[in-house]
Amino acid sequence: MYEALTVQKLYDLSQTIAAGLFENVTYPWEVLPKIGAFIRALGASLPKSDYEKAGEDVWIARDAHVYPSALINGPAIIGKGAEVRHCAFIRGNAIVGEGAVVGNSTELKNVVLFNKVQVPHYNYVGDSILGYKAHMGAGSITSNVKSDKTLVDVVVGQERIHTGLKKFGAMLGDHVEVGCNTVLNPGTVIGRSTNIYPVSMVRGFIPENSIYKKQGEVAHKQPQERA
Repeated sequence: MYEALTVQKLYDLSQTIAAGLFENVTYPWEVLPKIGAFIRALGASLPKSDYEKAGEDVWIARDAHVYPSALINGPAIIGKGAEVRHCAFIRGNAIVGEGAVVGNSTELKNVVLFNKVQVPHYNYVGDSILGYKAHMGAGSITSNVKSDKTLVDVVVGQERIHTGLKKFGAMLGDHVEVGCNTVLNPGTVIGRSTNIYPVSMVRGFIPENSIYKKQGEVAHKQPQERA
């Protein structure tokens, strides 16, 4: 087991309505095939005083702000105080956490966004988990399918973890900051409180509390730099 890649090391489960999804799971990508069914079960149990059913398998918190031009396909849950902005496209199998921001022309598909996540400008996030207060800069995206369509591995140094998944974008730990116009390649896992330079091309595992400058150049944060 690679401890640094586990749910326990990457995420504070008190910061998501989807904590139950991660029960009996070692690595976070194991939940990707289960998101849709989990949403349907959870949505049906949400209190009507707090959530409105706004379509087939779509539940939206009554204090969430969803712009009229946004399109939300189910199954989906939009959490309390969340904001879904102009022309956002939620394709389904999506949990948007409390206080999260899904921005202009951002597209989500098969994702869990923990509370306070921000994907505010022209982002594509597919088959991915974004931890508490993770932020993706303008134009940054997850690439969730390999060009040769083979199954995705997670690369850790010289080792590979076979996931058995054809579609797997990125696992972002709590407080991760991704710079503008960055591409996170299939199978990317980024540890807590790590910063990714703008216009980066990232693959494999990047440790927590790091600054990713380019492939092969990753600095460890000094204590005063920590998020």
